[in-house]
Amino acid sequence: MAKAKEFTVTIEDKPGALGKCFAALAERGVNILAFQSYVEEGESLARILVDDRTGAKAVLGSLRMIFEETDVAIVRLAHRPGELGRAAARLGEQRINIDYSYCGLEPGSARALVVFGVDHLTKAAALLDELAADGA
Repeated sequence: MAKAKEFTVTIEDKPGALGKCFAALAERGVNILAFQSYVEEGESLARILVDDRTGAKAVLGSLRMIFEETDVAIVRLAHRPGELGRAAARLGEQRINIDYSYCGLEPGSARALVVFGVDHLTKAAALLDELAADGA
């Protein structure tokens, strides 16, 4: 399946805030599969893909964090030169715009887990499923 939901979490832009959030998720047994964080307009934002959305929602709510869930396209790619370029090129060939991307590592695997925020989710998910099957 090449569709998933990520969380975009607003975190205080101060030392230790991201660590506190991630530690709270870990205490609940929520594994972060991929993430990116950045500061925008004085706020720290983190996009995270987790293995337990229900648990993550409970933790984020208990921390009184502002968060939203967003649909994203994901693909598990072999960790070798050219795979990321192939995935991005395939999306571009079908006129799917990549708004952002980030990656992590699939637990227990040598495959990279790549997350794409795109403008045509269903189409992107189908293309990425095909790409993963071609590269297996």
